Amino acid sequence: MAEVEDQGRKLSEESTDESEEEDTEEEPKLKYERLTNGVTEVLQKDAASCMTVHDKFLALGTHFGKVYLLDIQGNVTQKFEISLVKINQISLDESGDHVGICSEDGKVQVFGLYTREGFHENFDCPIKVVALHPQFSKSNNKQFVTGGNKLLLYERNWLNRWKTSVLHEGEGNITNVKWRANLIAWANNLGVKIYDIGSKQRITNVLRDNTSLRPDMYPCSLCWKNNTTLIIGWGSSVKICVVKERDPTEIRDLPSRYVEIVSAFETEFFISGLAPLADQLVTLYYVKENSEHMEEEFRTRPRLDIIQPLAEGCEEISSDALTVRNFQENQCRDYRLEHSEGESLFYIISPKDIVVAKERDQDDHIDWLLEKKKYEEALMAAEISFKNIKRHDVQKIGMAYINHLVERGDYDAAARKCQKVLGKNMDLWENEVYRFKTIGQLKAISQYLPRGDLRLRPAIYEMILHEFLKTDYEGFATLIREWPGELYNNMAIVQAVNEHLKKDPTNSMLLTTLAELYTYDQRYDRALEIYLKLRHKDVYQLIHKHNLFSSIKDKIVLLMDFDKEKAVDMLLDNEDKISMDKVVEELKDRPELLHVYLHKLFKRDHHKGQKYHERQISLYAEFDRPNLLPFLRESMHCPLEKALEICQQRHFVEETVFLLSRMGNCRRALQMIMEELADVDKAIEFAKEQDDRELWEDLISYSIDKPPFITGLLNNIGTHVDPILLIHRIKEGMEIPNLRDSLVKILQDYNLQILLREGCKKILVADSLSLLQRMHRTQKRGVRVDEENICESCHTPILPSDTAQAFGVVVFHCRHKFHKECLPSPGNVPGIQYCNICSAKRRGPGSGILEMKK
Repeated sequence: MAEVEDQGRKLSEESTDESEEEDTEEEPKLKYERLTNGVTEVLQKDAASCMTVHDKFLALGTHFGKVYLLDIQGNVTQKFEISLVKINQISLDESGDHVGICSEDGKVQVFGLYTREGFHENFDCPIKVVALHPQFSKSNNKQFVTGGNKLLLYERNWLNRWKTSVLHEGEGNITNVKWRANLIAWANNLGVKIYDIGSKQRITNVLRDNTSLRPDMYPCSLCWKNNTTLIIGWGSSVKICVVKERDPTEIRDLPSRYVEIVSAFETEFFISGLAPLADQLVTLYYVKENSEHMEEEFRTRPRLDIIQPLAEGCEEISSDALTVRNFQENQCRDYRLEHSEGESLFYIISPKDIVVAKERDQDDHIDWLLEKKKYEEALMAAEISFKNIKRHDVQKIGMAYINHLVERGDYDAAARKCQKVLGKNMDLWENEVYRFKTIGQLKAISQYLPRGDLRLRPAIYEMILHEFLKTDYEGFATLIREWPGELYNNMAIVQAVNEHLKKDPTNSMLLTTLAELYTYDQRYDRALEIYLKLRHKDVYQLIHKHNLFSSIKDKIVLLMDFDKEKAVDMLLDNEDKISMDKVVEELKDRPELLHVYLHKLFKRDHHKGQKYHERQISLYAEFDRPNLLPFLRESMHCPLEKALEICQQRHFVEETVFLLSRMGNCRRALQMIMEELADVDKAIEFAKEQDDRELWEDLISYSIDKPPFITGLLNNIGTHVDPILLIHRIKEGMEIPNLRDSLVKILQDYNLQILLREGCKKILVADSLSLLQRMHRTQKRGVRVDEENICESCHTPILPSDTAQAFGVVVFHCRHKFHKECLPSPGNVPGIQYCNICSAKRRGPGSGILEMKK
């Protein structure tokens, strides 16, 4: 923020309302700075629609559907292309690791800033609000809410699927939502509701005042002061609500908590935003005033007031009119007020400008006294703060303050103050750095050095890096990660690190830092070697980001020793860059790793690695027997003889049985089941699958002297083989377990078969009768005979040209038509005539000639 200090003073100078006296002696409570740097460029091409504040960063949404992550100086650190239309709201959880975004075209995205995995959905209506559970990153069910024409609660269930619940609908669009702890507050056209997510109860409904105002033009502002205090601003009305626990004796059918409005009052202007400040409120007002010369209203600068709520009203503490860009074109809904709780920072967001308000500290008090030329009071304040340092110039007072802090030994505070005091003065910066070096405190000033547009000479940064390298490897590594690589001579620092590694060659922190330096210098092969040596988690990211696949062709074993699953997935996903044959060749001496690779390859595609299926038999047998049988079942390219040999050598009975049956040797397979496994149920199941009478005979012969096997056969054989064949062969006097139950089951199965046959017979008779009746009805229908029909024997028209003459026509059910005189004489049965065409077809070729010979 130091780089926009001059602008901040200008905003502060212009912050007093024009109707007040310019020479007021009242000191402002807040100071203002315009957020610039990357924000300026963004807002020149686009317009801000929303923003949310975290103590780590800012998240800005725009009208063109983009979301920017900013540092507190306004520099863009990340950019997300979310939509083509307006971003309505951005929500962050308390950790700042997850973000929720909704837009005007109905898109909702919830994802981690370090991984894009999450929730992505397109709705058929605009989604105005989204809010993540404050503990979204830590919770298992990942809850969040969205609001369009209804308020929906999303939570992830144990199947890792999103479950949706409707919390509220039917009262117009949801225009605002704020989630604090277990309480969700939201506003719609009629009022504000509060829902307890813990007890799953809606606590209250606070009705909207100012019902004459359009809710879309004058939206509701919501702000949680703490876990139980909600501040509501709507139109010109403010209400402070406290959620309280209900007396257990009063609960009955009521919610366990209730809301008490502890303060309610009307304001002079329309509320665009609210934020807490200790026990006071910071209020952003939208102002419309009547022109002195015209009757219509015109828009003036927005106001930022600090007010003290009272039981039946409020007291104004301070009031500032802000000069934001294009304020004449803005409406009440165009302004937003966001705040950072940790530092009491207040962000005034408008479409083309973002202004930051902050409580004034003692330095600001002195600056204000100097600006007002109240030197005596400024010196008095300086004596209190700086211990008798007497300077008139602001920068000199600032330098004196730094000197005082150094003398007192508060080196961190002195270094932090350099950011504001030294500004863009390169000479002063370098002088201070050398002074901190002289007193042995380069570490203190290192984190505050300019690293953006304003930069010192590379030698300054290198001097500090060398200092850290001597005494603090961890601090050195932190600076390397935080400082842009172009601040210093990369090769000089690499050489220095290598010198230290000669004394301590296994130091993982130094090696990791060296890898980062090589990465900055685009010496990716060197960085890759170090990451592999250290088994560092960033090795896969480095390979993907810089396309280093050609460099890892001889390092596949190292990668798989580090993380088999990630390495195999990477190799399979990039088969076009590292061929399957190359991987197999590299892993030939490490069969346990080769098995992992080939197993995953087989799971992805049963045919791609078919030439290695023979080798995989031994690999599965050695390292992964549970997957051997599934492999043998699914592979169409596995040599069965080789597989049988391996399984027999290792005495793998189940696999051997499968291979014997697949190769057609079912009798041997059945014999192994009975002899090796002694499992009658499996033997019976095998015989059922093969459906071979000889197998059943073998099974009966083997089981005839084994009572447990006979019991199993009696219980299962009835529907496949006549049980009498088994019963007749049982030796007299043999004791068979559960024989009675088995015989009863056989009789029941037999009765069931009889019933099924009788049922089928009835159905067959009924169907035959139905079809006979249909055929009879069909054959009784008349047949049309006209001039186009011809005689099937003489091939002349069936009807004579003169129908007045007598004629005879015979039409059979087969639809063949003949002149009566063209038909041959009847057959052996008197009075019955057959179609000679159809009769010839039934008798076969040449039959007609035989008939003629007869």
